[in-house]
Amino acid sequence: MTAVTDEQVRKAVDEALLRRLAAPEEKEVEQLDAWWRAANYLTVGQIYLQGNPLLREALEPRHIKPRLLGHWGTSPGLSLIYAHVSRLIRHTGQQAIYLAGPGHGGPALVAAGYLEGTYSEIYPRVSQDEAGMTRLFRQFSSPGGIPSHVSVTTPGSIHEGGELGYVLVHAFGAVMDNPDLLAVAVVGDGEAETGPLEGSWKGISFLNPERDGAVLPILHLNGAKIAGPTVLARKDPAEVRKLLEGHGYEVLEVEGADLPGMHHRFAATLAEAWGKIQAIKHEARTGDRPRWPMIVLRSPKGWTGPDQVDGVQMEGTWRSHQVPLSGVRDNPEHLAILERWLRSYRPEELFDGTGAPAEIVRALPPEGDLRMSASPHANGGLLTRDLALPDFRDYAVDVERPARVRAESTRRLGELLRDVYRDNPTTFRLFCPDETNSNRLGAVFEVSKRAFAERVTDDDVAIGPDGRVMEVLSEHNCHGWLEGYTLTGRHGMFATYEAFAMVSASQTVQHGKWLQEATRLPWRAKVPSLNVLLTSTAWRNDHNGFSHQGPGLIQVVLTQRGDVARVYLPPDANCLLSVADHCLRSRSYINLIVIDKQPQLQWLTMDQAIEHCARGAGMWDWAGTDDGTSDPDIVLACAGDVVTMETVAAAQILKERLPGFKVRVVNVVDLMTLPRPKDHPHGMSETLFTELFTDTVDVVFAFHGYPGAIHQLVHGRPDADRFRVRGFIEEGTTTTPFDMTVRNRASRYHLVMDAINNARRLPRGAADLMTWCQGKLAEHEAYVVEHLEDMPEVRDWSLGDWARQG
Repeated sequence: MTAVTDEQVRKAVDEALLRRLAAPEEKEVEQLDAWWRAANYLTVGQIYLQGNPLLREALEPRHIKPRLLGHWGTSPGLSLIYAHVSRLIRHTGQQAIYLAGPGHGGPALVAAGYLEGTYSEIYPRVSQDEAGMTRLFRQFSSPGGIPSHVSVTTPGSIHEGGELGYVLVHAFGAVMDNPDLLAVAVVGDGEAETGPLEGSWKGISFLNPERDGAVLPILHLNGAKIAGPTVLARKDPAEVRKLLEGHGYEVLEVEGADLPGMHHRFAATLAEAWGKIQAIKHEARTGDRPRWPMIVLRSPKGWTGPDQVDGVQMEGTWRSHQVPLSGVRDNPEHLAILERWLRSYRPEELFDGTGAPAEIVRALPPEGDLRMSASPHANGGLLTRDLALPDFRDYAVDVERPARVRAESTRRLGELLRDVYRDNPTTFRLFCPDETNSNRLGAVFEVSKRAFAERVTDDDVAIGPDGRVMEVLSEHNCHGWLEGYTLTGRHGMFATYEAFAMVSASQTVQHGKWLQEATRLPWRAKVPSLNVLLTSTAWRNDHNGFSHQGPGLIQVVLTQRGDVARVYLPPDANCLLSVADHCLRSRSYINLIVIDKQPQLQWLTMDQAIEHCARGAGMWDWAGTDDGTSDPDIVLACAGDVVTMETVAAAQILKERLPGFKVRVVNVVDLMTLPRPKDHPHGMSETLFTELFTDTVDVVFAFHGYPGAIHQLVHGRPDADRFRVRGFIEEGTTTTPFDMTVRNRASRYHLVMDAINNARRLPRGAADLMTWCQGKLAEHEAYVVEHLEDMPEVRDWSLGDWARQG
């Protein structure tokens, strides 16, 4: 790990430019301060005012919003940073995006976009005049308006920040394969206490300065969170510096509240950081990880706001976190303080007679796409290009007859992804928590190493600074990197063990909310989908045990709105390949794909798989005994690989032992076909639903996840109470694969008994078959304890010759 020298900076950056950046002229300091004051004024106005936006008359209670919402405390620091980065861009032409970790600083970022003109370009009603400023103020955190976070409605944003902890992972994801981009990531000191943020400092261990852009973290220590002090702000600065240096950063520090002194010091520090980044990029040392710069900014909480209110200290304390003055409408003294506060920014100098930003304010930001609020990198769909995808049919498993061939389905997907890597060297990445080989996706290492900028030893395999497969033992990092990567216009996949997808489930929810809101904004271009592959699933984690057995992410994604959520349960490799091809081509969805990595029976030819996946669900005539002349006695439905095997096995038992019993087998690969069309865009028509499930026959449904999900999905379908669902019911341990299905009452024997119990008629022999199934379950229980493996008739099961009929 190497620190940047002055000589290296001089080689990379023109010395005159660097001196100018580090020592702004008096006129530039005036511009910086004017822009900052204007941003602070607009921030306070958004929190408090619904009228009289330019204070052309004395402030009165009628000018104050009835509900005071928003967060003031972090905003002045965010605006100071934004002003100085804007000046840097204007002088250097640096492409940059701004990520505000303290997401409640929303009014500051909205103010920035308004002052740059972007906001009025996107939302013409919020014009740069007095009427537009009134709308700007009235809409903030109000019904029919915008949220208080740096939300999807905020131009220039790819990071809302409402749920703390993800600003750095989004920033690092944004700069991967994006060599010209600088991501300025402001970390709030309350946010710095979260687990995801603490783990995300490691992002520099995966950056390649030649191929990737740069992240400039700015740790904003203003001393307090919502109701008390923050840990890092109360630590000795030397301890904080050692902590961050231990993560591998060169720490630059700025502290104070004096003006214009803070403008001079921050300009010099930002110039130093930018110069070091340019030197690192210029040297592009891939054999020795550089010590990337970061800034620690210490400024008061609620800086430039009321110092005291009712004799209680506000500025510099947690009390300024949200709304420092409450009850302004009813308390004349508070109203007077608010007016003095607003007038302290001297709005008459900042806005002209029409209410537009004055020339001194307009002079600071860059123009066009270089404005951070207008950066196409923050509206990544504008930069998205389709992947060059190989023909997925070329990776097919040869299936002559159902359930005769066993294969590791995800291994075929790995071969496909290998060639996606090869053909898209700058626009596709796989993100996986140290499990790429374990999940049978290791073919990607034939064309790319694991990315790693730290020391490499002779014992390491397929790892190095030029790698592009992202492995880090953190679901938060993998998920967040992929979010930043896709939101800036590139494609990827996050693959993880099923149970531990719940570690980052909240990120999945938050990303879904972002995509949902983006669909309502015509100026937001569609971005590549967030593709999540869950393998090492609950049913086959028999070797790891109960802690690794949990299909909860399915339930989480089902709660997302239908215009975003997609859940696929391919039963075999050919279906997986078809689904993966579809997902990699899609835009602005969360695509959840669930399939196990272990060897499993293969069911469909590639042509059959394509047709099946296109429909989302279909009858497997070869598996049942339904001849189509009348409704069957029972419908056996399934969704998921292991439960599909159990369902087909149950149908075979019924065929052999109750020959007059009519069984229909339905397999569902696209879970979102089950709801009604009005409930989800993929919902199958009433006609097709009746064709598959009838309107009256009982359905025994074997499901990969929690049984309640199917009941939720078929709500409103004809006689939904006739669906009897078997699925994961939190019964598990370290045991055999088949015993997992037995413990969760989803085995073939349980399904046979369910079919008998729920059929419209009971043919002769049904009672004997019930007794036989119960005996088989008892036999299984004794056998696994004695032999430590499943019975051969289960372990080696495949379809009999009768399957030729299909």
